[in-house]
Amino acid sequence: MIAEFRTKSQITIPKEIVTSLGLTEGDKVDIFEKDGEIHIVPVVVYPKKYVDELRAEISEAKAKIASGEQPVFDSVDKLFASLEEK
Repeated sequence: MIAEFRTKSQITIPKEIVTSLGLTEGDKVDIFEKDGEIHIVPVVVYPKKYVDELRAEISEAKAKIASGEQPVFDSVDKLFASLEEK
């Protein structure tokens, strides 16, 4: 599809592409150049606080696994079987 370059370096992304990607007003995209091509990629931006909290939870879970405090399951079925025992 062809898009026209407008004033202030603006373009309009064709509706078919916007619809197929499920994009709506306010969504974020990453725009970058690679090998002479312009790439536009939809992204999700999470607040830094949320990412920091998630990182802390992952670190805590890894420490529990390493110490043997947190059980590790080979499959989802084994996890559910363990939960049913309780």
